[in-house]
Amino acid sequence: MSKEELILTPEGLKKIEDELDELKTVKRKELSQRLKVAISYGDLKENSEYHSAKDDQAFMETRILQLERMLKIARVVDASSISSSQVSIGSTVVLNDIEFSEKIEYQVVGPAEADVANHKISYESPLGKELMGKKVGQKIQVNAPVGVIEYELLEIKAG
Repeated sequence: MSKEELILTPEGLKKIEDELDELKTVKRKELSQRLKVAISYGDLKENSEYHSAKDDQAFMETRILQLERMLKIARVVDASSISSSQVSIGSTVVLNDIEFSEKIEYQVVGPAEADVANHKISYESPLGKELMGKKVGQKIQVNAPVGVIEYELLEIKAG
Protein backbone atom coordinates (compact mmCIF):
# COMPACT_ATOMS: atom_id res chain seq x y z
CA MET A 1 0.00 0.00 0.00
CA SER A 2 1.53 3.26 -1.06
CA LYS A 3 1.28 6.54 0.82
CA GLU A 4 -0.61 7.89 -2.19
CA GLU A 5 -3.37 5.34 -1.82
CA LEU A 6 -6.49 5.64 0.28
CA ILE A 7 -8.11 2.32 1.11
CA LEU A 8 -11.88 2.44 1.43
CA THR A 9 -14.71 -0.01 1.81
CA PRO A 10 -17.57 0.38 -0.70
CA GLU A 11 -19.56 2.02 2.13
CA GLY A 12 -16.73 4.50 2.80
CA LEU A 13 -16.51 5.40 -0.89
CA LYS A 14 -20.24 6.09 -1.02
CA LYS A 15 -20.02 8.27 2.09
CA ILE A 16 -17.29 10.43 0.49
CA GLU A 17 -19.17 10.65 -2.82
CA ASP A 18 -22.39 11.64 -1.02
CA GLU A 19 -20.63 14.34 1.02
CA LEU A 20 -18.96 15.73 -2.11
CA ASP A 21 -22.25 15.80 -3.98
CA GLU A 22 -23.99 17.54 -1.05
CA LEU A 23 -21.27 20.20 -0.86
CA LYS A 24 -21.19 20.85 -4.60
CA THR A 25 -24.92 21.08 -5.06
CA VAL A 26 -26.90 21.96 -1.93
CA LYS A 27 -24.26 23.67 0.23
CA ARG A 28 -22.78 25.82 -2.57
CA LYS A 29 -26.27 27.14 -3.39
CA GLU A 30 -27.00 27.86 0.27
CA LEU A 31 -23.72 29.75 0.66
CA SER A 32 -24.35 31.69 -2.52
CA GLN A 33 -27.68 32.83 -1.10
CA ARG A 34 -26.06 33.78 2.22
CA LEU A 35 -23.47 35.86 0.39
CA LYS A 36 -26.14 37.66 -1.67
CA VAL A 37 -28.09 38.55 1.47
CA ALA A 38 -24.94 39.65 3.31
CA ILE A 39 -23.83 41.84 0.38
CA SER A 40 -27.25 43.50 0.35
CA TYR A 41 -26.52 44.82 3.87
CA GLY A 42 -24.00 47.23 2.39
CA ASP A 43 -20.54 48.18 3.67
CA LEU A 44 -18.52 44.93 3.41
CA LYS A 45 -15.70 46.10 5.71
CA GLU A 46 -17.82 45.86 8.84
CA ASN A 47 -20.30 43.27 7.62
CA SER A 48 -19.92 40.26 9.93
CA GLU A 49 -22.48 38.19 7.99
CA TYR A 50 -20.46 38.65 4.82
CA HIS A 51 -17.15 37.73 6.48
CA SER A 52 -18.72 34.69 8.13
CA ALA A 53 -20.15 33.49 4.81
CA LYS A 54 -16.78 34.04 3.08
CA ASP A 55 -15.01 32.03 5.81
CA ASP A 56 -17.56 29.22 5.45
CA GLN A 57 -17.13 29.30 1.68
CA ALA A 58 -13.33 28.97 1.99
CA PHE A 59 -13.73 26.05 4.40
CA MET A 60 -16.24 24.34 2.12
CA GLU A 61 -14.10 24.75 -1.01
CA THR A 62 -11.11 23.32 0.86
CA ARG A 63 -13.21 20.34 1.93
CA ILE A 64 -14.36 19.81 -1.67
CA LEU A 65 -10.73 19.73 -2.81
CA GLN A 66 -9.86 17.26 -0.03
CA LEU A 67 -12.71 14.94 -0.99
CA GLU A 68 -11.85 15.11 -4.70
CA ARG A 69 -8.22 14.23 -3.91
CA MET A 70 -9.37 11.35 -1.70
CA LEU A 71 -11.44 9.96 -4.58
CA LYS A 72 -8.50 10.25 -6.99
CA ILE A 73 -6.25 8.11 -4.81
CA ALA A 74 -8.94 5.77 -3.47
CA ARG A 75 -8.69 2.02 -3.79
CA VAL A 76 -11.91 0.28 -2.89
CA VAL A 77 -11.71 -3.07 -1.16
CA ASP A 78 -13.63 -5.57 -3.25
CA ALA A 79 -16.31 -7.06 -1.03
CA SER A 80 -15.89 -10.46 -2.72
CA SER A 81 -12.21 -10.54 -1.72
CA ILE A 82 -12.99 -10.27 1.99
CA SER A 83 -12.50 -13.65 3.60
CA SER A 84 -14.08 -15.03 6.73
CA SER A 85 -11.05 -17.26 7.35
CA GLN A 86 -8.66 -14.46 8.36
CA VAL A 87 -8.93 -10.78 9.19
CA SER A 88 -8.41 -8.30 6.36
CA ILE A 89 -9.55 -4.78 5.54
CA GLY A 90 -13.32 -4.83 5.39
CA SER A 91 -13.69 -7.74 7.82
CA THR A 92 -16.01 -7.44 10.78
CA VAL A 93 -14.61 -9.13 13.86
CA VAL A 94 -16.13 -10.22 17.15
CA LEU A 95 -13.64 -10.10 20.00
CA ASN A 96 -13.79 -11.20 23.59
CA ASP A 97 -12.06 -8.87 26.03
CA ILE A 98 -10.51 -11.58 28.20
CA GLU A 99 -10.14 -9.49 31.38
CA PHE A 100 -13.77 -8.31 31.43
CA SER A 101 -15.31 -11.23 29.51
CA GLU A 102 -17.01 -8.73 27.24
CA LYS A 103 -17.78 -9.16 23.52
CA ILE A 104 -16.90 -6.30 21.18
CA GLU A 105 -17.54 -6.04 17.45
CA TYR A 106 -15.46 -3.92 15.04
CA GLN A 107 -15.11 -3.51 11.30
CA VAL A 108 -11.51 -3.12 10.12
CA VAL A 109 -11.34 -0.20 7.69
CA GLY A 110 -8.85 2.26 6.22
CA PRO A 111 -7.75 5.28 8.27
CA ALA A 112 -10.13 7.66 6.47
CA GLU A 113 -13.14 5.63 7.61
CA ALA A 114 -12.07 4.90 11.18
CA ASP A 115 -14.74 5.85 13.70
CA VAL A 116 -14.47 4.02 17.02
CA ALA A 117 -17.85 5.34 18.18
CA ASN A 118 -19.39 3.46 15.25
CA HIS A 119 -17.21 0.36 15.78
CA LYS A 120 -14.89 1.01 12.83
CA ILE A 121 -11.17 0.75 13.52
CA SER A 122 -8.27 1.48 11.20
CA TYR A 123 -5.98 -1.34 10.13
CA GLU A 124 -3.20 1.10 11.14
CA SER A 125 -4.41 1.38 14.77
CA PRO A 126 -2.66 -0.77 17.39
CA LEU A 127 -5.63 -3.18 17.55
CA GLY A 128 -6.06 -3.15 13.78
CA LYS A 129 -2.39 -4.01 13.22
CA GLU A 130 -2.63 -6.92 15.65
CA LEU A 131 -5.83 -8.22 14.02
CA MET A 132 -4.63 -8.25 10.40
CA GLY A 133 -4.16 -11.82 9.18
CA LYS A 134 -5.41 -13.42 12.40
CA LYS A 135 -7.78 -16.40 12.48
CA VAL A 136 -10.66 -17.38 14.75
CA GLY A 137 -9.46 -18.66 18.11
CA GLN A 138 -6.24 -16.66 18.14
CA LYS A 139 -5.41 -14.35 21.03
CA ILE A 140 -4.34 -10.76 20.44
CA GLN A 141 -2.44 -8.52 22.85
CA VAL A 142 -2.59 -4.76 22.41
CA ASN A 143 -0.51 -2.21 24.26
CA ALA A 144 -2.82 0.55 25.45
CA PRO A 145 -2.33 3.50 27.81
CA VAL A 146 -4.01 1.44 30.56
CA GLY A 147 -1.68 -1.50 29.97
CA VAL A 148 -1.82 -4.62 27.84
CA ILE A 149 -5.33 -5.62 26.75
CA GLU A 150 -5.85 -9.21 25.67
CA TYR A 151 -8.58 -10.29 23.26
CA GLU A 152 -9.66 -13.58 21.76
CA LEU A 153 -10.89 -13.53 18.17
CA LEU A 154 -14.29 -15.24 18.30
CA GLU A 155 -15.67 -14.62 14.81
CA ILE A 156 -14.76 -13.09 11.45
CA LYS A 157 -17.55 -11.88 9.20
CA ALA A 158 -16.85 -11.08 5.57
CA GLY A 159 -17.92 -7.51 4.80
